Amino acid sequence: MLNKFLDYLQLEKRYSPHTITSYKKDLEDFSHFYLKTESSDDISKADKKIIRNFIVELSENGISKRSINRKLSSLRSFYLFLLKIGEIKVSPTESISSLKFYAEKQIPISKEEMQVLSDNIFDYIHDVLEKSIIEVLYQTGIRKAELCGMIFENVNIDGNEMKVIGKGNKERVIPISQNLSDLLKSYLDVRKPMVEYESCFFVNKKGKKLSEKFVYVVVNKYLSLITTKEKRSPHILRHSFATHVLDNGAEISKVKKILGHSSLASTQVYTNANIEQLKKVFNLAHPRASKKEEL
Repeated sequence: MLNKFLDYLQLEKRYSPHTITSYKKDLEDFSHFYLKTESSDDISKADKKIIRNFIVELSENGISKRSINRKLSSLRSFYLFLLKIGEIKVSPTESISSLKFYAEKQIPISKEEMQVLSDNIFDYIHDVLEKSIIEVLYQTGIRKAELCGMIFENVNIDGNEMKVIGKGNKERVIPISQNLSDLLKSYLDVRKPMVEYESCFFVNKKGKKLSEKFVYVVVNKYLSLITTKEKRSPHILRHSFATHVLDNGAEISKVKKILGHSSLASTQVYTNANIEQLKKVFNLAHPRASKKEEL
């Protein structure tokens, strides 16, 4: 039944391979727990008590609440699929709530820090691939998986745009600046891929498709040179992109489209990133705040 569900995610929902792998891992973890406690591998027979016991064991093993909620979400999707095809009549995840937690605040890299990277660090960096990785992530806000999966025909350097295949295989077109186009042209001058990787736009020095781990290491290395902030990952560059363009007056609906968010709520998170700046604007602009200054 698990294989049927994974086929459904791939063929009907058109989820990305990375997302399907995550679902598979979550359901296999539950299958191992179910086999250990119930001596059976038929998780379609699971009840609410088993689901709750699974959550308790994950918590006792030190699994974060965020990860537990993701596994619970995978189970919900699996049992909804079984309901859809008539294998079960009631989902065992029904009435089981996600764990509450306070999400860790993501602090973006500042504009000033990114300017230091551009004006100073890059002057001494001759690795055009690594520079391209940083600039594409920061100037477009795409995910590291989207960068690694970028194919040649979707990058229109002369037209200053790139087509990105995001979650659920959804396509979106992102404009790129002239200076980024020029950088990508420089990258292509030194790119020498092997034949079987000809379709990949970004490849390493051996001509092989970039791994997400490699991209993380590159980003972390350069951000460590300019900031002491704890988060120095590809995702924080995406976060920084969104925060900075919104700070500069970009319409949130257009930023949502560029980021590939399915809901406006996901994009609105970035409007709260620079609360100190909002406070300063309020103190300068609000009439009551001005009056208080005069007292």
